[in-house]
Amino acid sequence: MPRVNLEGSSSIITGGASGIGEGCARQLAAAGSRVVIADLNEERGKSVASELGGLFVKCDVSSVEDARTAVGAASEMGPLRALVNSAGVGWAARTIDRNNVPMELDTFEFVVKVNLIGSFNMLSQAAAAMAQTDPLDADGSRGAIVNMASAAAFDGQIGQAAYSASKGGVVGMTLPIARDLSAVGIRVNTIAPGLIDTPIYGEGEQSEEFKAHLGRSVLFPKRLGSSEELAFMVVECLTNPYMNGETIRVDGGIRMPPK
Repeated sequence: MPRVNLEGSSSIITGGASGIGEGCARQLAAAGSRVVIADLNEERGKSVASELGGLFVKCDVSSVEDARTAVGAASEMGPLRALVNSAGVGWAARTIDRNNVPMELDTFEFVVKVNLIGSFNMLSQAAAAMAQTDPLDADGSRGAIVNMASAAAFDGQIGQAAYSASKGGVVGMTLPIARDLSAVGIRVNTIAPGLIDTPIYGEGEQSEEFKAHLGRSVLFPKRLGSSEELAFMVVECLTNPYMNGETIRVDGGIRMPPK
């Protein structure tokens, strides 16, 4: 069975305006898919979409209406074959702080709403559209979805209770959703990145020194990963027709310490 051919299809990449999402969007566009950049960063999102011959949709992933708009925009450009759930937020806060004050529940809820509920929202809306497309092959394949978890889903650090819980939820829902969607020929996998060099680390000499310090804790190679390297695995999950129901760590072998 050959790789899935994305030529002439459409794809949605949440968080596609920068970082990991942008790296995925670039590789999907190179594979011949028309990309929808679903992001809140309008200026950067429009720039990336224009460069790739795609479309920008301003999208809060936790909004059903926004998710439907993104799916509708993609479906107008071609059969929707791929969704990459890359949008997410990080928030460092201990369960109780040094003065024994509990974390604000709103903080925990916000992180879970974006990272977990937002991923499911986009996934379910995209799957509904994929299910209505014509099968790609004799197996009845109609599309594939890749969620973004994190190494923190398995070895979350101090202050990562909300983030780790949200990403652990993404890992936990991967197999049951893959089982749900097998009836309509849609595969679902999850990537769990480690330390990836994205704009969150800032720029300049101080930033480079900090990233080099972080990189020394990676097993091999002793550096941060790139968005392009992570996107290689995302595209593999989308185009390998036998890859389904799995969570893959892409982290250079790192196991995160408590802090």
